[in-house]
Amino acid sequence: MLDSVLKALSPQDGQVIVDATFGAGGYTRAFLDAAHTHVLAFDRDPTAIAAGAALVDAHAGRLTLIEHRFGAMAEALAARGVDRVDAIVLDIGVSSMQIDRAERGFSFSHDGPLDMRMDAGGAEAGESAADVVNGYDAEDLARIIYRYGEEPRSRRIARAIVEARATAPITRTGRLAEIVAEAVGPTPKRKIHPATTTFQALRIHVNRELDELDAALDAAERLLKPGGRLVVVSFHSLEDRRVKRFLAARTGERPAVSRHQPLPEGPAPVATFRLPSKGAVKPTAAEIAANPRARSARLRVGIRTEATPTATGEAPR
Repeated sequence: MLDSVLKALSPQDGQVIVDATFGAGGYTRAFLDAAHTHVLAFDRDPTAIAAGAALVDAHAGRLTLIEHRFGAMAEALAARGVDRVDAIVLDIGVSSMQIDRAERGFSFSHDGPLDMRMDAGGAEAGESAADVVNGYDAEDLARIIYRYGEEPRSRRIARAIVEARATAPITRTGRLAEIVAEAVGPTPKRKIHPATTTFQALRIHVNRELDELDAALDAAERLLKPGGRLVVVSFHSLEDRRVKRFLAARTGERPAVSRHQPLPEGPAPVATFRLPSKGAVKPTAAEIAANPRARSARLRVGIRTEATPTATGEAPR
């Protein structure tokens, strides 16, 4: 959704823009080309940072790559003397360059080691998907698959995983995909691979993606100048609901209550963001044709007001 992101952002000369999810550098390159901007680009994947070196050289002094979690962007920027920026862009989820590399272990379509860590090889790399699959009990596995994959057959899948690993550890993406497909059984009306939601759930859990998103949204509120723009592209409902609720709370919208309940007392929350338009922007038919993975993308925009940032943790999730 590059064209939609550029339209929402409208880069101007002299602006400082945070690309919180550098990936292959597509957004960053577009921001640098659109105007004489300075981009601070984050990625927790050391491979992505290394691959971006040529782009740094091509835009001397205008691009800074930061190997760090975007949830901690405020602290990482403060260490570099930056406390205010003009725009922040978050493109949530796993990048195509990670999915397409079998050795990263994100995809059931490409057999590889069952890893899924975005920062594999980094200083803060934690447990892998293989650690989770082979070490968690059935109840915890079912909880992860249901919560982060919204998979109704989570218990069946978890039991199948536990039974399979009793024979041999599950160390490959292909083997896990087989186990899940056998547990789910034929699903002729389902358009996606039966392992899709399980792989999504494990990836989100391993990388603590929703916690990172929450932290990044709070950081954006503190970092953006008045009039600064927050642009978020998400790819599934768990992410989009979080972004939607954050912006609703930060625009002063009261949470919905039952007609049988009294209205909340006290003044309405102070609005730290305003919305240029209601609802999410969806990809165009041309964007989907060019990149089928974009079909589920949703873009939301918030514009920072002059109000003091809300205390971290006060907004409902």
